[in-house]
Amino acid sequence: MTAQLTILSEAGFAIDEELGSDANAREALLDRAMGEGRKRKSSEKLRRGRLPSAGLAFVARSGSGAVTGSVRLWDVACGEKSLLLLGPLAVEPSASGQGIGSALMRHAMAQAAELGHSAIILVGDAPYYARFGFSAEKTGGVLMPGPVERDRLLGCELLDGHLDDASGLLIARGRRADRRQSSSDAMSPHISSGLVRVA
Repeated sequence: MTAQLTILSEAGFAIDEELGSDANAREALLDRAMGEGRKRKSSEKLRRGRLPSAGLAFVARSGSGAVTGSVRLWDVACGEKSLLLLGPLAVEPSASGQGIGSALMRHAMAQAAELGHSAIILVGDAPYYARFGFSAEKTGGVLMPGPVERDRLLGCELLDGHLDDASGLLIARGRRADRRQSSSDAMSPHISSGLVRVA
């Protein structure tokens, strides 16, 4: 990923690649934003024991460097189709309404396309995610490894036609987390090169 510096608004946050040192702050943020029940969701079964897709884990940082938002994408497959599973997307409750969630979504989707991925699926509220091109139009044959409301299983093609005839059970793919780490904290520390600043 090449270094970027993009002025998006005057909200005062930056989008950055997730670092290993962000794990505790990210998990605390997810608990505050989504509640502890988040770990019982069907999507979690696809993330457990895995690392996010390479180059597709991002955080939003405040001007002081605090983690105020998080989004990750995961390698999954539906039959022969390789897909990305997005989630969770979360924003610090006290920072809601500042455009952090939208900025994280747009950045994650752009990077996924740049890395050559063909489609993204997620479980979420259709009215919110429709603005990014997600719908349930082509996910009717896709099954989650657990209960999910059909109208909340949404897809967005980065390559036209990739979700045509998508059907079957979603299975986890991609890199496995080290047994000593969980998918929630298994990010290798590195120096970020993909900063998007919102000044």
